[in-house]
Amino acid sequence: MTTPQLTVDATLAIPETEIVERFVRASGAGGQNVNKVSSAVELRFDVAGSPSLSDALRARLLARRDRRLTDAGVLVIDAQRFRTQERNRADARERLVAFIRAGLEVPKARVATKPTYGSRLRRLDEKKGRAQIKRGRSQRNWE
Repeated sequence: MTTPQLTVDATLAIPETEIVERFVRASGAGGQNVNKVSSAVELRFDVAGSPSLSDALRARLLARRDRRLTDAGVLVIDAQRFRTQERNRADARERLVAFIRAGLEVPKARVATKPTYGSRLRRLDEKKGRAQIKRGRSQRNWE
């Protein structure tokens, strides 16, 4: 029997055992329903300790400056957009998949280039023009 998995893409799937979900009461407006029903979802996924992620993907995800990542490397997603627990749960999972997919894209390495001769000349001409304007402001020999 196979364990249920959350599919990220064709090459990556996260087992359900690595995802921890907690159902809490939603904050904000909502009338009597918000006080009685635990419809908000707090999803936790241990990015730093997940065996499903490759080392390169884990490093890219942990390097992101995301406020949802704790110091211990756990991603915490709070979903309370919808009124029902099922829709909030699906929303939290979609956001987890989107977060991981963003880390799958390897950033293109920057190739260092030198400014062209023409661009250097244009920059210096602009500086000279700016200096000329400022020099003209300080001369007070009006008659």
